[in-house]
Amino acid sequence: MSSVSNSVSDQIRSTFNFTVDKFPLSGPDGMSTPLYGLFRSDNSSLVGSKSVTARYHPHTTDDVCALADAAENAFDGDIDIRCHFRNGHYVDVKPNIAERKAVYGTADNIWPRVLIRAGYDGESFRASMGYFRDACSNMAMMSMVSGTSVCIRHTSGLRSKMDELITTFNTLKNSWSNLSDVVDQMQSREVVLTDFLNQLYPQPTQAEGRAVTVHRNRTESIVRRVMRERLTTGRPSLGQDFTISAWEAYNAVQGYVQHDAQARKGFTGEFDRIIRAANDQTVRKAERLALAA
Repeated sequence: MSSVSNSVSDQIRSTFNFTVDKFPLSGPDGMSTPLYGLFRSDNSSLVGSKSVTARYHPHTTDDVCALADAAENAFDGDIDIRCHFRNGHYVDVKPNIAERKAVYGTADNIWPRVLIRAGYDGESFRASMGYFRDACSNMAMMSMVSGTSVCIRHTSGLRSKMDELITTFNTLKNSWSNLSDVVDQMQSREVVLTDFLNQLYPQPTQAEGRAVTVHRNRTESIVRRVMRERLTTGRPSLGQDFTISAWEAYNAVQGYVQHDAQARKGFTGEFDRIIRAANDQTVRKAERLALAA
């Protein structure tokens, strides 16, 4: 995680104080190959799990600064950021604007957040408008809401394309209204939590042994999360019919994956968990179910 500094660019350069460089890969007995690997300059660790070709040009810290500076411009020069590296650069942008969205009463609130991902996977850079929810400390990026995610071409020298980048981030800023409307729709629709979870996690047969225990423990963990969040947000206690809003159901699953599910080795940090939840297929399916409720 990064600490607050005098400017967005200074903060990014302080955190990402290394380069990612391309070196040729050798076969047995030093045999030459047409393949290259990407390595960090500070610890020589391999970046990513795929090789690249001679034509591949790794992006630079300056390119990441250009993306963040464009976001800063779009939000009138008033943002806080956190930085993280995992096979690419991640920048969590928190706009310092009073755009709190009240979902239920005054206790269930969300705030705009933008996640910038500049990976070394050969794909486009991506910036997504999401939210931070006070009630559960969830940071979520909803993949199916129109206009809340944009792709940026993975090219070198992004600093020369600042006008285009600023326009892109202004468009993303305006998607907060669309996201807020979708959240209202999800809050207005009801689902039966047990049915919702069974669609995500099919119930195993008794003969499957350990799978039955895993399924039960996961369901109980998610139900307890719903009960806690209902108390926190001033909602009524969970009834025997387990009827809740689609908004609550989605956040319960997303929160379980982000905070409670066992992490893979090396993915235990807060930012790693945010990334994992954003890429999780079950979370994406939960979003589809909640939107279709």
